[in-house]
Amino acid sequence: MASRILACLVIAVAIATVDCNLEGDVLNSWKTQLFDPNNVLQSWDPSLVNPCTWFHVTCNSNNSVTRVDLGKAGLSGPLIPELGLLANLQYLEVFSNNISGPIPTELGNLTELVSLDLYLNELSGPIPASLGNLGSLLFMRLHGNKLTGTIPTSVINLITTGRLRILNVSYNLLSGTVHRNNSTVFLFTNQLSFVSSGRIENYDSRTRSKGSCNVNVLTMGNAIN
Repeated sequence: MASRILACLVIAVAIATVDCNLEGDVLNSWKTQLFDPNNVLQSWDPSLVNPCTWFHVTCNSNNSVTRVDLGKAGLSGPLIPELGLLANLQYLEVFSNNISGPIPTELGNLTELVSLDLYLNELSGPIPASLGNLGSLLFMRLHGNKLTGTIPTSVINLITTGRLRILNVSYNLLSGTVHRNNSTVFLFTNQLSFVSSGRIENYDSRTRSKGSCNVNVLTMGNAIN
């Protein structure tokens, strides 16, 4: 009996080690694709057992990555699809850098994510519909990029069916119509109209009636027709 318990413990430790090594491999793979003039990622040593001792990385009690804090780090390069393998990640903070390219669809696999802060970068392309899978998300801040297309319905649905409280997509190149309920949505300088049953706060708009709701046409930076 004792030998069986010991064997189970060994297997559990081995599985945890493999998971930690996988997360370290993911982050190291990302590091190799980033330009890091300030050597912010110097401590990211792939030879270590896990990434939990690296600067800008936080882990839980199981040595699984829960936070990556790289805001204002002077980094350039892409987000990589492998980031979607960080299964316990709760905070992805990569704001105020020069991160470019698309937002990987695989980020929609990060179902524990609470805060997604990718604002003030050079990201382009559409907002992936897969981000609508992030049911634990409270804050999605994507403003100050070069994102195009519409805001996916799946993302807007996080406001009504999920926990999302802040969705900031201002200062992008988005278009379309957004329906609002009880969260704060920032949309200025996009080609977006806003359909709401309540009052719009935090920006100037001109309002016209359409049926039983108000259509608020945003006028900060771009004209909406």
